Amino acid sequence: MLILLPPSEGKTAPAAGDPVDLEALSHAGLAPHRQRVADALAKVSGQRNAMDVLGVGASLAGEVERNRTVWDNPAAASSTVYTGVLYDAAGMADWDRATLDKAALHVRTVSALWGAVSPADRIPAYRLSMGTTLGRLGGLATYWRRHLPAELDALADGRLVIDCRSASYVAAYRPTDSPWVTVSVQRELNGRRAVVSHMAKHTRGLLTAHLLRDDATPETAQDLADAAAGMVGEALVDVTLASKAKGPDELTLVIAG
Repeated sequence: MLILLPPSEGKTAPAAGDPVDLEALSHAGLAPHRQRVADALAKVSGQRNAMDVLGVGASLAGEVERNRTVWDNPAAASSTVYTGVLYDAAGMADWDRATLDKAALHVRTVSALWGAVSPADRIPAYRLSMGTTLGRLGGLATYWRRHLPAELDALADGRLVIDCRSASYVAAYRPTDSPWVTVSVQRELNGRRAVVSHMAKHTRGLLTAHLLRDDATPETAQDLADAAAGMVGEALVDVTLASKAKGPDELTLVIAG
């Protein structure tokens, strides 16, 4: 299986450590493309219109300023840098070595800056979203769509792709030669079900941790649904799987209202 995650908007900046080493990151073929994006980000972040280009408000001025020194800032495992709702629910910062080693094989965060990283890859904190248009590079989803398929299709290698990303990150990479399942979350209240947003991130994080702790590695969408059903009675009240004629199948995790 290959689990695809979105990055968290908020990131915890490492207090100390060596800067990022492009040659040490997963997917060495992405190194020149990572170099271009990081160089462009550092340049744009020093411009007067940086806040507008990056789509952030005044409260994030410090994070934009930090982008200017992205090559020099301390780096740490992305499992500790990404600290949003999904990552907290997965308990990623506290994963033991065995879980982290398994995640290095089966989990990738699709990133506007780095393309794709494993939880073990050492990166600095940064502020950049996939919806950004970055100077001459253009829209980042379009930019990475030219470079990610070769790397991630090779990693998936026909195995099941479990997609927990939001739409802007799906635009950067869509699996082509592997079975593909997206993960949605609904809340059930008084017999009615409705899509939720904030709790969706939390629930996808719980699913990620559940799959990495489980000895079984799902090979099909039904295998995934069966594995997720192990969460019913605790985090979930139901699991459904919908097959689509075109595009990915959809796994729906249902939480109590």
